[in-house]
Amino acid sequence: MKRIRTAAAVALLILTCVARAAPLPPSPSLSEVIAGPQRTPAFEARDRYRHPLEDLEFFGLKPDMSVVEIWPSGGWWTEILGPYLRARGKYYAAAQPPLRDTAFHNKLAAAPQYYDRVIVTEAGSPDHWRIAPPGTVDLVLTFRNVHNWLAGGYEKKMFAAMYRALKPGGVLGLVEHRAAPGTTRADWVKTGYVSQDFVIGLAREAGFRLVAKSEINANPKDTKNYPKGVWTLPPTLELGRKDRAKYLAIGESDRMTLKFVKP
Repeated sequence: MKRIRTAAAVALLILTCVARAAPLPPSPSLSEVIAGPQRTPAFEARDRYRHPLEDLEFFGLKPDMSVVEIWPSGGWWTEILGPYLRARGKYYAAAQPPLRDTAFHNKLAAAPQYYDRVIVTEAGSPDHWRIAPPGTVDLVLTFRNVHNWLAGGYEKKMFAAMYRALKPGGVLGLVEHRAAPGTTRADWVKTGYVSQDFVIGLAREAGFRLVAKSEINANPKDTKNYPKGVWTLPPTLELGRKDRAKYLAIGESDRMTLKFVKP
């Protein structure tokens, strides 16, 4: 009887080891996801301005990472991050509270084969900063949001929340409309363009260290001097038909692309 029990225990141990050693399901490549059928055509048309492959490679995205995106809005980046991280990683969509964006939730529910593992959390005013469990995240991403935080007066809280969520050695990847030198905070709030030096200072004050800059999203055609600020340009085209061809020829805004690390 003792021998039988011993053999059974050994067999169980072998099965457990085999199960633990089983390979993780394969993940599609980033290029495959960006070209995938889940992409909304209108979103995909903006790739030439947003450079998703170049951005995400610059920030060091890998399929087994735990990633937070701040304010997914209509889900432009969700269409890439959700499927890419689904098999082996974790994707937190840190939405702007209150969590009533029916269109975003409907988007997730309509395509569970891509989005069933998306974790929706909260990030924003006045007191919602539960973007992910503290110290668990490899990468936090934020795209063109800092001007909104400045308008709300909670930019320091947001940088603190992003820092808190990251592991030591984790990365903050940030893209923002870039202001001309000599502009003020009031200008940044009004126009949507923010000083790159100011953003770097905010991150450093929160504890981050700047490790790299990129001109992936630079646009030298952008003069940054428009009646409706950055929203004069596509995709918003706030002036409607007025000078539409002119603003379409300029394209989307000139943007800073910054990579920080949590020491």
